[in-house]
Amino acid sequence: MMNHSYRQKGRTGSLLSLAVAGASIALPAAVSADTFRQAITEGKASADLRYRYEYVDQDGLTQQAGASTLRTALGYATKPWYDAGAFIEFEDISVVGTERYNSSVNGKTGYPVVSDPAGTEVNQAFLEYAGVAATKIRLGRQRIIYDNARFIGNVGWRQNEQTFDGFSIVNKSLADTTLNYAYLTNVNTITGANLESDALHLINVSYGGLKAGTLTAYAYLFDFETATDTQTLGARFNGSTAVSEGVKTVYAVEYASQSDYADAPSTVDADYLLVEAGAGIGASTIKVGYEVLSGDGVYAFQTPLATKHAFNGWADKFLTTPVNGLEDLYFSVESTLSGVKVAAVYHDFTADQGGADYGSEIDLLAATKLAKDYSVGVKYAGYSTDGFSVDTDKIWLWTGTSF
Repeated sequence: MMNHSYRQKGRTGSLLSLAVAGASIALPAAVSADTFRQAITEGKASADLRYRYEYVDQDGLTQQAGASTLRTALGYATKPWYDAGAFIEFEDISVVGTERYNSSVNGKTGYPVVSDPAGTEVNQAFLEYAGVAATKIRLGRQRIIYDNARFIGNVGWRQNEQTFDGFSIVNKSLADTTLNYAYLTNVNTITGANLESDALHLINVSYGGLKAGTLTAYAYLFDFETATDTQTLGARFNGSTAVSEGVKTVYAVEYASQSDYADAPSTVDADYLLVEAGAGIGASTIKVGYEVLSGDGVYAFQTPLATKHAFNGWADKFLTTPVNGLEDLYFSVESTLSGVKVAAVYHDFTADQGGADYGSEIDLLAATKLAKDYSVGVKYAGYSTDGFSVDTDKIWLWTGTSF
């Protein structure tokens, strides 16, 4: 696969989608080109710009972070030719003004961490073939998001997106069924580093033919070169049922088992559980959920390729699951008021083993579109510890456009 070319420089329709802030790129569904020259010259260019200011006040550090960054992504998709095409996208993250934050690679350790290092890279570059009925094949560097991104995602909230080098296939030849498979050799992380592997196998199959919702089964086999190898097998069911006009119930249940794989020690043994229920009333949705990533004091359930920011609080205190595991009891409300999406979430965190209090968090969000292609938003995360970490407040302001 391609070498990661990240270099240092001197200088959200639902609550989940707003937190993840990423969508799949598809080659233009245009009439096929008659010639190869036509395929190249009559393609479609794209651009995505997002400015964001992130403020972090963290106990234990005298400096507050003020990360002012601009993400610019420029892409070009060829016109299909004999059912084949190509897409390339360049991504640049620039610091606007003074670099007053710890990007995790700039050495400014007196500031809180904001994982948006400045740099430029090839974000995506793949060949695509859709000449087989109901099948799409991609080879190269690409974005991959499965389900709600709890296990496989693009970390689209961060300025530098996470993408993957390898081969992927999506097949929809069976009624109401989507089969995803990917073979990956490298992960291009949000800090610009490579997470290389001997082989990552991603298998995800979903069936949407049930009236009550979608049933998904998955197997994720990770054989990394430096990180812990794992085998994760699981199933998820989520959906909604109408109760009356404008009123519905919403629900999700998921279970996964994680065990040792390849060179991992036998101590890699943990479980994942999610139970979520709520109600949708008009433009508002209320949910209560309980998520468990088990831990036994030696090893805890991990999700290294997930869009972690969307889960367990936006303050990002649990990007790595503590060895005693994590229980997250949460309550969320989201709605649309005069065209503005608003959301509020409360989390109560405890240890899976031992029941230690990990603290609590309040998350708030408001976002809207000013015009068809322009968006603005503000988000807040306030984490209060009970001895596990340190009190942290974060505020984000952003605006963006794409065309």
